[in-house]
Amino acid sequence: MPFKFSMLVAATLTLAVVASPTVSAKPFKWSGSSDIQTMDIHSQNSALGNGIHAAVYESLVMFNSRTLRVEPLLATSWQQVSPTQMRFKLRQGVKFSDGSAMTADDVVYSLQRAMSKTSTYAIYTQGMDRIAKVDGETIDIFLKNPNPVLLNQLTELRVMSKAWAEKNNSVEPKDIKAKDETFSHRNAMGTGPFVLKEWVPDQKIVFAANPNWWNAGKVEGNVTEISYLPIKSEATRIAALLSGEVDMVRDTSIQDLARVKANPNLKVLEMVENRTVYLAMDQFRDELPGSNIKGRNPLKDLRVRKALYQAIDGATLQRVTMRGMSKPTGAIVSPLVNGWTEAVDKRLPYDVNIAKDLLAQAGYSDGFEVDFACSNNAIVQDEQLCQAITAMWSRIGVRAKLRTQPAVSYYPMAQRHEASIAMLSWGVPTFDALYTLQSLTRTKTTGGDGNYNLGRYSNERMDYIVDRVKTEIDLPVRNRLLTEGLQLQNDTVAHIPLHNQMLAWAMKKNVDLVQRPDNRIDWRLIKVN
Repeated sequence: MPFKFSMLVAATLTLAVVASPTVSAKPFKWSGSSDIQTMDIHSQNSALGNGIHAAVYESLVMFNSRTLRVEPLLATSWQQVSPTQMRFKLRQGVKFSDGSAMTADDVVYSLQRAMSKTSTYAIYTQGMDRIAKVDGETIDIFLKNPNPVLLNQLTELRVMSKAWAEKNNSVEPKDIKAKDETFSHRNAMGTGPFVLKEWVPDQKIVFAANPNWWNAGKVEGNVTEISYLPIKSEATRIAALLSGEVDMVRDTSIQDLARVKANPNLKVLEMVENRTVYLAMDQFRDELPGSNIKGRNPLKDLRVRKALYQAIDGATLQRVTMRGMSKPTGAIVSPLVNGWTEAVDKRLPYDVNIAKDLLAQAGYSDGFEVDFACSNNAIVQDEQLCQAITAMWSRIGVRAKLRTQPAVSYYPMAQRHEASIAMLSWGVPTFDALYTLQSLTRTKTTGGDGNYNLGRYSNERMDYIVDRVKTEIDLPVRNRLLTEGLQLQNDTVAHIPLHNQMLAWAMKKNVDLVQRPDNRIDWRLIKVN
């Protein structure tokens, strides 16, 4: 089959930069609902962490914030040597923040580090066989098979100094599921526009301008210090914005939006986020811990999963709980993701009577008890959503025992498979459905396969589709397979999709930045006028 994937072609693009006008440098303070879990760039794959890491660490390529097209960063060009070999020319003159030069050895080491056992970034290294240094300016990535989304994946694989990691006993990433800490967990040293100045967990993260940044003075932004203040309380976050303590709030509380929009000194940027909120269900254990049903797992039964789905009134969640700041979906990905179709997006209808009948058919006429876990500061209205869903399930006899936790403890707990039903959200940084299908629906094995399949769902046809899509380079065939996989997830109710979040960034009117559908802030483009 001919090699058709258009993105993996020789490229000699240069990073588009705009000389900054004579605007004085400014500090920038912003707030969100939760803190990051680690500064280690290969330890915990999370949207907030990845976005914050990008202030300090850079990748070979990046998504342009305005066009969402892949463009050069630490690599200046790339060439498809063969279907299984990609060659990257590295930017010269790049230094780490300590003044040491970035080398090909650092890049090779960093990609290999992302492939290590304690890394949760295997989803971005899938298909990689080995990384090789060609010379001081060039590296090769050798693939096990052709990979049509390699460049997309590389946007999330950042570069760390090999010498710094070796000196500080951080050669391997911190195991996020373990309690031990490495130096790279609390400290950072990269090639990016900022350096980590201070991190007091759950209080503040402070970044200062990197004096050795290779692109200094050639970008639009004028910010020289960034402070992030994680504030769980919605009222306190908005109060900080209204008082001028912070310049921007990324996680704007729904109930405060009208008040913020009415303030003449503030503005709000809104768009649909490339993130889907969904429920994962344990389809692995033979008996659910804490349930009154012994010797069986109701969630293994498709009829039960459909009943739980059809007992959820998505329109009411959107109107009442989310106050219009969501887009109900029947797909596990947003419309921005390659593979999505309108047909895949169709939800199962809300119908309490059908849900009750399905439970009765499955042998649970009286319902059952089930553990239900939820974060309380990671997803917009997360605790309120779970409370509403708990009430909806009670109408069909399902007694969900709701427990909530802050994100810093909730996600490690969920990754240890300690929740029977868990509410989660999933963004797609590659903008390709393989990322979702491989992570959430592929049978859990090693690497990126099923790495966030918390319900341990398993389906032979799904596994075939995912494995085929990993290497399929005929784009029409590949896209049809992606859509089939998304529909199979729906038909088997591997997860229960709820909605795509709406972004609402509130900020002072003197702040200029670019809002992205992946909820990332481009640190190079922030201007405080």
